Amino acid sequence: MQTIRLDQTAGTARISLARASVHNAFDDVLIAELTATLEQVEADPTVRAVVLTGEGSTFSAGADLGWMRRMAQASEDENREDSLKLAKLMRTLNFLSKPTLARVNGSAYGGGVGLVACCDYAIGVESAKFSLSEVKLGLVPAVISPYVTAAIGPRHARRLFTGAEVIEAQEARAIGLLHTLAPAAELDAVVDRALHFWAKGGPVAQQEAKQLALRTAGFTRETAERIDTENAALIARLRVSPEGQEGLTAFLDKRAPGWVTS
Repeated sequence: MQTIRLDQTAGTARISLARASVHNAFDDVLIAELTATLEQVEADPTVRAVVLTGEGSTFSAGADLGWMRRMAQASEDENREDSLKLAKLMRTLNFLSKPTLARVNGSAYGGGVGLVACCDYAIGVESAKFSLSEVKLGLVPAVISPYVTAAIGPRHARRLFTGAEVIEAQEARAIGLLHTLAPAAELDAVVDRALHFWAKGGPVAQQEAKQLALRTAGFTRETAERIDTENAALIARLRVSPEGQEGLTAFLDKRAPGWVTS
């Protein structure tokens, strides 16, 4: 694996995004490798819980610049296929049968926020910041939207999707994106405490309990697959649209897009 590190001890699979030099940004390789790693731990009966984290000081900075540049030049069909791969990653994590914990070691943006929202339990450092900044590029957080909205509710989603503001960890906890905050020096102790309680539960019961919560909320894998297909088409259309092209080009050129007047 080029972008993912997997460590397994005492029934816990710890999956680390291992692109610290680019703040664990997403590209097609990371998406494919993280999806494959999740499928691997899903099939492993010795794994009782999964911890997802990032190496270095950032959880994930969202989309990789090189990947964004390639997608800006790709066709609508190519963008749709690319988005479906990201959608599969989020869906795989969200519906994983094992309990999943996001160890949010630093800030998360864009798709990184999606990963946090897909986990059953999210514990973050007090210094972390979060943003869904896609509208600044003339885009929307389409693929991650079902999972983020399920985590924070539609009202908060509407504000953050349209405003693209950066929020602090304290607010992320208040709206439900994070469950628990911890000083950086105590993050692992807080994570270990959560794993301690998970280890006391029956694995079959935990699997059923997780699916029960999702089903009660009306959020099934079948529903997610349908929404993911629609959202992949949406983001593909926006990426090749005049506004999306202007937003992406402006971002890559480090200038304000044309719709910004002040």
